[in-house]
Amino acid sequence: MAASIVLTSDSPLLDQLDFKPYRNIAIRLVKPFLPNEGDPQTMEVKTPWGALLIAKKGDMLLSEVDKPEDMWPIDPEIFDKTYILIEPGVCMKRAVTMLVPMVNVTNGNEDEIVTVETLEGPENVRAGDFYLAKGIRGEIWAYPNEKVKLIMKPVD
Repeated sequence: MAASIVLTSDSPLLDQLDFKPYRNIAIRLVKPFLPNEGDPQTMEVKTPWGALLIAKKGDMLLSEVDKPEDMWPIDPEIFDKTYILIEPGVCMKRAVTMLVPMVNVTNGNEDEIVTVETLEGPENVRAGDFYLAKGIRGEIWAYPNEKVKLIMKPVD
């Protein structure tokens, strides 16, 4: 099913959404993507929900401690501004993430597919299963509902 709504970081619709600040309480694993010269300088990363993202040389690859095989790439500049290393290979997010239920984009239609144009590539997601997240540079991504419940706390 093709997405009827495509969101980019400059979509006018974003200004109409009531994003709320959340703090991530999870400890995560991190490693830089540094391929050798002569090796491919990008890597496809498949998310647990099926999105195919592209990691570029120098990106940071993050994962949950209990699921190291489920990685996602983050631009190194954004990583430096939003995460803190606790020890080598282990980090926590220090920046607040702005979240809004994805169904707010679809006027309550949980089954509608939304394409979210992330820095690493497009994600096609079912609105009822995700929040829309916005980062420090206005970048957007889909954030699974179950992760919001487990590791995100509203900021007062």
